[in-house]
Amino acid sequence: MTDRLGRTQRFYTRWARLYDLLAVHTPGIGSLRAAAIDRLAIQAGDTVVEMGCGTGANLPLLCQQVDPDGQVIGIDVSTGVLSVASDRVARNGWANVHVVRGDATEPPVEKGSADAVFASLVAGMVDDPAGMVDEWADLVGPGGRLGLLDLARSSDRRARPLNGLFRRFVTTANPRSVRESTAPLATLDRRVAAAHRQLGERCSDADSATRALGFARLSAGTVD
Repeated sequence: MTDRLGRTQRFYTRWARLYDLLAVHTPGIGSLRAAAIDRLAIQAGDTVVEMGCGTGANLPLLCQQVDPDGQVIGIDVSTGVLSVASDRVARNGWANVHVVRGDATEPPVEKGSADAVFASLVAGMVDDPAGMVDEWADLVGPGGRLGLLDLARSSDRRARPLNGLFRRFVTTANPRSVRESTAPLATLDRRVAAAHRQLGERCSDADSATRALGFARLSAGTVD
């Protein structure tokens, strides 16, 4: 395991329960998740892979979209958050939802076995987000769907006073590698932009939008 993965795994394992509370109960986050997943245009019977599934906050929405004939596979590197996600699956009795430990940059999924890939708040965590999106596009293949939800600084003038609060959120809700980087917000902005730009390169019908005064980026499209 690389240093990056090790730090990420330890951080999210330590704070898994608190992270789950934030992921589920932060005001407005539920509507953002729902809007991003709606853009993915999942069909009943599809197999959907969620990269960086965390504690499983998106699993109810994804499970509802695929119906009992489809399946949802959640992948995350942290055993702590996967434990919480597994508990969520068991409580709800979802026989078609599975969580697996793995790295989103090298997902343990056979190419061509998934109809769609979705990821929320993952792009800012990796060194090569464009390469990661390329990997996902190759995984689903032509006709497969990709969807992203990410947070970054807003350029909306109405939101500029809130960028300071957003910086505090970024530097406290992420592993040390993010908190101690020279310019954490600039790095986050760059990585998020790269991921969403690459989705646009791989999907000719890419549809992108911003929400929450420009802090949220949503993109989805069909791989060419």
